[in-house]
Amino acid sequence: MTPVHFVLSSSFMLGLAGLAFHRTHLLSALLCLEGMMLSLFIALSVWTLQFNSTNFAPSPMILLAFSACEASAGLALLVATARTHGTDRLQSLNLLQC
Repeated sequence: MTPVHFVLSSSFMLGLAGLAFHRTHLLSALLCLEGMMLSLFIALSVWTLQFNSTNFAPSPMILLAFSACEASAGLALLVATARTHGTDRLQSLNLLQC
């Protein structure tokens, strides 16, 4: 395993561990998701450059576009949650209530 692959996989695993174990605020969960998407973007870019393939060249940009859409939807949910519940703590959200 090259050092680049180790760094990318460890950054993805750190984001996944942060998402799994540190779920107190919605903002921290969104930041962990963004870190995971950024590591996937860099890994896909490095993979495309290593193989010198023009077929996969637009793939990192498509992933970045989906990541931007995910971030905007997450921030909209954060604002809506903060307005209705007064906080972004995930323990205060009850999915069984309307």
